[in-house]
Amino acid sequence: MEIDRAGLAAFLRRRRELLQPEDVGLPRGQRRRTSGLRREEVAALCHMSTDYYARLERARGPQPSEQMIASIAQGLHLSLDERDHLFRLSGHAPPARGTTGEHVSPGLLRILDRLDDTPAEIVTELGETLRQSPLGVALTGDTTRYEGLARSLGYRWFTDPATRSLYAAEEHPFLSRMFVSGLRELATLRGAGSRAAHCVELLRERSEEFRALWERHEIGIHPHEVKRFVHPEVGLLELNCQRLLDPDQSHMLLVYTAVPGSESYERLQLLSVIAPRTVR
Repeated sequence: MEIDRAGLAAFLRRRRELLQPEDVGLPRGQRRRTSGLRREEVAALCHMSTDYYARLERARGPQPSEQMIASIAQGLHLSLDERDHLFRLSGHAPPARGTTGEHVSPGLLRILDRLDDTPAEIVTELGETLRQSPLGVALTGDTTRYEGLARSLGYRWFTDPATRSLYAAEEHPFLSRMFVSGLRELATLRGAGSRAAHCVELLRERSEEFRALWERHEIGIHPHEVKRFVHPEVGLLELNCQRLLDPDQSHMLLVYTAVPGSESYERLQLLSVIAPRTVR
């Protein structure tokens, strides 16, 4: 499959012109004359240099890699059909769709982009964080930085002791049972050879606690509505967790809020103030 440089350039220009700043969580400003987003804004959203992106729009430069195209598709808030079209224009076969995909739907992204004042994250069914709001990073740290199975919160729970420090100690036994129960259900649902099954195999080798809990065959242990975080700067935060599911990709948007007037609400307000120096 060969790259269609002219078609790719035209498609990128059109998608950029259609996107408005508020669509991607950017301020419009009073002096904006550009129809849609500026090239530098798109480049920042796609995690690449402005020069590189500009060359693509001008039908120049080398063929972009699959990773680069995936980043552009996400930055431009493309639907799955549009993402697949972008891959073909770039001379690549589109990634497989379904539960193993990491392309976040435009709908979930639009909601997340509007949650600057609320901790929120988009996760896969295996608990891998794909995107976070700024206050989400302030609450839990940048959980998109991990690689491999360490991206999964359930995997880190049993292999990285530091992961547990963010949660109230009295919740640890329940959370351990919950992670094992959820992983058992997911591995059964997805079957042998799935990433969930591979995660189970590795955890049974590496964690004595996981092996013991796995032998209980517990099913149906669901998360509490109120999650208790222990933040190193603001202390205990009791936050309600609301979930929005994208059934096509099995991605979930998690939004954390505190009851107005509560101590946790005041602490969450404080976290929003210190977030600029908390977020790295």
